[in-house]
Amino acid sequence: MHFVTAGVFALFIISLSFCSGCTSTTVGNTWYENHTLRTTISHTGEPADLTVQVTVYRIDSMSQEFYTMLSTPVSLSQGDTLVTISKELPPGSYKLFVYVLGDNDRKTAVIRDITV
Repeated sequence: MHFVTAGVFALFIISLSFCSGCTSTTVGNTWYENHTLRTTISHTGEPADLTVQVTVYRIDSMSQEFYTMLSTPVSLSQGDTLVTISKELPPGSYKLFVYVLGDNDRKTAVIRDITV
């Protein structure tokens, strides 16, 4: 019985060691306000210098058409960071592909719909 308990404990410790450096970066709410695209990025782990890229598609009568691609560098620390990108968007519906990029790798990506 003690052998099984020791084995489970050892497996637990090994699992923790693999995740000790794990970080998570997620995209929260995304909205448009005062000619500015805004999105919150939540980050756990060590501070990181990353890039937020947003590919904007305009939605028009059941089709989507590429409108623009925006990006900005961002320095993330633990917690939430508000990222803003100035860009005038005409009234309408848009599909936003939001990417958080760093170290030649995509950390996370989401698709958001907004109406201006």
